[in-house]
Amino acid sequence: MTHVNPDPEPERTTGLEPGGSVPPGETPPAESSMPEAGPRETHNPTKGWSKAPLTLILVLVALIAAFFLVYALVLIL
Repeated sequence: MTHVNPDPEPERTTGLEPGGSVPPGETPPAESSMPEAGPRETHNPTKGWSKAPLTLILVLVALIAAFFLVYALVLIL
């Protein structure tokens, strides 16, 4: 795999002044892209929670809420 320099070459780019600056009224050269940049798309896992952990969390929250509800009723009565 060869590395591609994304920066424009000042010697071969038109519209650049010495030193690489752009004169007034001139559009600067576009940035080139790097074909090997970014992650490879080899594994794309599903998004979100699976059903078992989400169900377990909801059951646990329901049990805790029921405990506090019963505790409050015992204190009142």
